[in-house]
Amino acid sequence: MANSKRELFLRRRLRVRNKLRKVSDDRLRMSVHRSSKNISVQIIDDVAGRTVAAASSLEPSLGIAGKNNVEAAKKVGAALAERAKAAGVENVYFDRGGFLFHGKIKALADAAREGGLKF
Repeated sequence: MANSKRELFLRRRLRVRNKLRKVSDDRLRMSVHRSSKNISVQIIDDVAGRTVAAASSLEPSLGIAGKNNVEAAKKVGAALAERAKAAGVENVYFDRGGFLFHGKIKALADAAREGGLKF
C-alpha cells in the first residue's frame, strides 16, 4: 500500500533532521516551518531546550501578515538574521524539515545568509 503524502513528509523530515544531527558540531538549529498561508523560522538550542531567536510572516512589524510568497520569505530570513546577530548567534545548521529546498525555503535561507548567518 502506498504511503500518504503526510507520511512521506514526516519520514523526509526525520531523515533530514537525523542526518543533520550527526554533523551538527553542537551548533544551534535553524528550523523552518511553512504553512499554506505563512512561514516561520526559529533558532533553537537543543541542549538547553529553548528558542534563541525567531521570526514569522505573522508579525505585524514586518508588514507581510498573511502573505506566503518569496518576498515575504526574504523579509522573514533577513529579520531572523538580524535578531540572531543581536543574540550573539553566527553559526547554525539549517533544518528545512520535510520541505524541499526551493522557492520560499531557498529564498529564506539566502536572505539569512546575506544577513550574516553561516550554515
